Formats: sequence, C-alpha cells, structure tokens
Amino acid sequence: MPTAPAPPTLEESAAYITRLGKPTAAEVLARARTSGRTALQPRCGVGGHREMAVLLKELETEGRPDLLTLTIDSHTRLRRFEHAARALRTDHRTLNGYPLVTHGWQRGRELNELVAVPLEIRHGSPDPRELFATAVACGITSFEGGGISYNLPYSKDVPLADSLAAWTEVDQLCGELAHLGVVMDRELFGTLTAVLIPPSISLAISVLEAVAAAAAGVRCVSVSYPQSGHLAQDVAALRAVPVLAARYLPAGLDVHAVLHEFMGVFPRRRHHADDLIFYGAITARLGGASKLITKTYQEAHGIPDAAANAAGLRLAAVARSPLLDFITVDEGAVDEELEWILRETAEIVEPVLAAPRLDSAIVTAFAAGRLDIPFSASRHARSEVIPRRDRDGAVRYHSPGRLPLSRASTERNRRLLDGPARPGAGTTELPGAELFQALRRDIDYFPLLFGELPQDAAAPGGSAADSATSTPGKEPAL
Repeated sequence: MPTAPAPPTLEESAAYITRLGKPTAAEVLARARTSGRTALQPRCGVGGHREMAVLLKELETEGRPDLLTLTIDSHTRLRRFEHAARALRTDHRTLNGYPLVTHGWQRGRELNELVAVPLEIRHGSPDPRELFATAVACGITSFEGGGISYNLPYSKDVPLADSLAAWTEVDQLCGELAHLGVVMDRELFGTLTAVLIPPSISLAISVLEAVAAAAAGVRCVSVSYPQSGHLAQDVAALRAVPVLAARYLPAGLDVHAVLHEFMGVFPRRRHHADDLIFYGAITARLGGASKLITKTYQEAHGIPDAAANAAGLRLAAVARSPLLDFITVDEGAVDEELEWILRETAEIVEPVLAAPRLDSAIVTAFAAGRLDIPFSASRHARSEVIPRRDRDGAVRYHSPGRLPLSRASTERNRRLLDGPARPGAGTTELPGAELFQALRRDIDYFPLLFGELPQDAAAPGGSAADSATSTPGKEPAL
C-alpha cells in the first residue's frame, strides 16, 4: 500500500502560499478597511471532498464573497481523527463539516486552488495543533479561535491551561510564518456562546487572546463580535475594537473588527429573515467592520444550502452600495454606548493584564469568576453572569456575577433594565421561574419582534434558551 507523501515543512508551505498568486486573508481585510467596503464571508462545510469543492465553487460563482470558509467537523475538532476516517468510509453525509486532517493537505490544496479568494478555517477545537499544521500545508491563511473562546463556550471539561498552551503553539507558528513573509489572519471568536453576550465580555475575552497572540508572534488579528440587534450598541462595540487595540496591543499588530450577523433565534419567514440579514450588513457598514460573516434565510429551518448562502451574500452586498450613504445612526447614542463599553472592558481586563503571567492569571480569574462567560458548557467557567435585554433591546448585565465591574457600571446596567419597559423587558427583580421565561423572551427577540411569536409567551420548544442550558455536547455556532 503506497504511503502518503510527507507533509511540507513550514518553509515549503510559505513558499507555496507565495506561489499561489492569490491574496492572503490579511491582505483582503486590509483592503476592506482601507476602502471602507466590508468584506463578506459565508459559513460552509460538508464532509465529502467532491461535495466541498462543488459548494465552494458555487458560492464563489453565485455569491461573489471576498473570503470563503472551511467549517470543520466535530470529530476533527475533538481530535477524533479515526472517527472522521470511519465516517468518510461509510457515509460522509454523517459529518457536520469538512474533516481536513483526514482528507489530508493535498486535497486541501485542491480546494484552495479551486477558488480565487482566500480560505479560513472555522472549527471550535480547544487543541487545534494538527488541524493548524494541515491548514498551513494547504496554503490557508486564516485560522479562527483561541484558548478561551474555543474552549469554554463548548467543551465540558478541557482545562484552560491546556487549551491556552495549545493555542500558544499555534500562535508561535504564526510568528514563524510571518518571518517567512506570510502573515496569517488569526480571528478571535468573540461571539462565544452567541447567546445574549454583553459587548464588554466579548471584547474582554478577545483583548486577552489578542495580547497572548501578539506576544507569541502573531501579526494580524480579527476581533469578531456577535450582533445583538441593538444598532447603537453593536456599532459602538465594533468601533471599540481599534480603540482597545491602541490601548492594549502592540503598534505593529494589524487589528480588524469583524461582525457575525445575528447568531440567535432567526425568524422563520423569509422576508423577516432577509430583513435581519440586511440589518446586520448595515450594522457592519456603520460600525466600520473589515469583515461580515453572513447568515441566510434558512437559519431557522436547519443547515442552509448553497443557494441560500449565495442569496445571503448578495443581500449583504447591497448594504455596501454608495447609494446608501444617507443611512446614519444616532451618534450621540453610539458615543454613550462606546464610553461604557470601553469602561466595562477595562474593568474586566486590566486586573488580569496586570498579573506577571497572563496564562495563569486567566486560569485564576475564571476560577474566581472575575472572568466569566454566560451559558458556558464548561465546568471551568462559573457562568454566574446573567444577561438581559433592556427596554430598547440592548444587552445588559442583569447580574454581573463576580466580574469586577465598578459600582457606576453596575448601577447603569440596573437602571437601564429597571426603566420603563416593553412587555417582558428587563428588570433586575425577578424570581427564578419568571427570570427563565424572561430570558427565553430575550433570546427569542427577533421572532417576537416580527410577530412570529405571541408577545406574552416564549417560543414553545426549540428556543435557544433550551439549547444554551443543555450544554453537554453542544456544537459551536461557527
């Protein structure tokens, strides 16, 4: 039986990337930021190699994205490579993504050479070292994740120290590639659980991961943020990214803001879903995002097909038209949100950054609850933070848990939640059963807003509130 060819060295992979003659992800993002024209990228990933090739080509032809995605299967995410190989032998349709390590770097190069735009790996792995090595051998120039954001939201019992160490090795290899002339884009998964994430938690985790990545040699990071649906708050969160970069990150690091279109419960009716997709694209434009991760009108019904993905890309592209320059946002409201987002983020990250060793400080802070993630799957996060929507739909802290927020920050969140409310909107004084129902209403925000659900009841069954609290084995919404 012939043996597979040895994987290329890092130097050989860097030379291959240069020979490809296509832009790297970092170059696409830099052009998008300079031009003010947000780059667009869909999600996509299937198990079969031929099927993945067809999907990528169809999306490039019909959707005209600026970047494309290889979403990786859950076996590969958990390093169960033999399970992925068995699935490929029996029925690749049982895989929920592309098993790149199992298919191998040569097939990965086939996919990369098939399309003109750069590829990104989205995966959800707390230990991605084999996957990263394969991705680099394929000439792929963007790799998502981090030691916090690809562990605590989705893994039940992976120690933080282990995931942080694994991701440090990945980032060190990015530094070596930079010395060889190839700048990898390292996208940080600030969306976390994607369920009512307060902006300051999303940004705080990304700041800590970015500081660690830069120290290891990374030259380009993308800070992703999940659209909450409140325009001023979302625009402010995106505009906070360059401010935080200037405050906490080295001057030589290239930093980009990325918006994930709404990742919660989507409307079921197409015209409502299309409204939300376009709203996300406008949010990215107003916030100055370098990149937008698009959604589709089929989100509420299962895994989207290629046609729906392409339609989502085309709809989002409309928001980039110069004819829409007249669309503005209340800058006063954005400025107020930005001020408080920056303040809360500083209150969370600065005690951790002041410690002599960042990795051990992160582990200690999560154990004590001074860092936390709502609705986490992991026993290594307390998940004591409880978010709620205020009367206008912005995400606030119903309870900050043990986060080191100042009295002023805590009182502002309480005041905004306790103000004049829409039916079922935020209040900080709710007993347990009522709080659970209120959280379900907050999570089902857009179906309620569009009238697809009655205003006096949460969605029956299948609500994100159910999936968020049913954490063992939960898959990331990549």
